[in-house]
Amino acid sequence: MKVKMRQFGSLFMVIGILLGALGSHYFKSILSLEALTSFEVGVRYLIYHGLGLLLLAGIEMKNPKEKKRIYALMLWGTLLFSGSILLLSFKQLIPFPIGFLGPVTPVGGTALLLAWSLMVRSFFRKGD
Repeated sequence: MKVKMRQFGSLFMVIGILLGALGSHYFKSILSLEALTSFEVGVRYLIYHGLGLLLLAGIEMKNPKEKKRIYALMLWGTLLFSGSILLLSFKQLIPFPIGFLGPVTPVGGTALLLAWSLMVRSFFRKGD
């Protein structure tokens, strides 16, 4: 599991840096200011949670099941939250409707909140 956290954490970092560079150089010319602002939020949270997964990989927890839950919530929350925001940033340029992704963003955000809340709870537990 630690290997998967490192793999996805570093993958999120690479994708985030690549998309950030594209956003500041190329996408600036094809996206509206509002879409570019949303795009940057998606990239920012992708990078934050890439770092979060790398951090989680290095933390020893007494309860491995809880660590696995945090990992799953962080992984899927990032994919849903950042992924939906990034795709929705391009909705004006995509020839088919993707508005159905709008409700996916808060589901991903909720998963991320749960992941970090479980981590906080684990740190405040006696003996962890």
